[in-house]
Amino acid sequence: MSEWLATFRRGLSIENPLTILMIGLCATLAVSTKFEGAFFMGLAVIFVLTMSSVIVSSLRKLIPEKVRIPVFIVVIASFVTIVDLSMHAFIPGVYNFLGVWIPLIVVNCIILGRAEAFAYHNPVRLAIADGLGMGIGFSMVIMLLATIREFVGSGEIVFLGQKLVALPSAYQGPGIMLLFPGAFILFGFMIAGARWVTWRREGRVVETSQHCTIEEGAS
Repeated sequence: MSEWLATFRRGLSIENPLTILMIGLCATLAVSTKFEGAFFMGLAVIFVLTMSSVIVSSLRKLIPEKVRIPVFIVVIASFVTIVDLSMHAFIPGVYNFLGVWIPLIVVNCIILGRAEAFAYHNPVRLAIADGLGMGIGFSMVIMLLATIREFVGSGEIVFLGQKLVALPSAYQGPGIMLLFPGAFILFGFMIAGARWVTWRREGRVVETSQHCTIEEGAS
């Protein structure tokens, strides 16, 4: 169980696909102008990443190494099709907003990269942990980015037609937050913050290790 949790936690912190590995940035910056779009994109990535990891891990001993990438793409594309058709049927407004970024999940570096780097080499239970951890880590970052951009840029946060938060109508937000330059600037600060937290955590681990070594030597 500890190995499962350790694998799951990596996607949330030390191997976060966006702030640490910095993959899948195109879709992140493009759809993070609205919390609503980021939320459903996050759910889509979690679903596709976890399910494709399960299938790849289950069939890893049957998939010839020479054709593994085409097989990965077929598996991923199957789950992306499920997401695409479901969104089109049940939430057409979100589907229209996300547009081409839904089918492009097939070639998202996060999905294909984890299938190649992890699911193909590990058992199903760890593949599930990796898929959930990486998917949730991606979703946390993209939703935080979208929340800040939409709220600061437009003064409100709308979800499925309902205003969750709204500033007075007199508020005039900086339009740059809804454009790519604003996304790059804000994301840069988020990366810096994530690296600082990681640096502080690693520093504490080193200090603790050195303290324990000194005590053992003294005893």
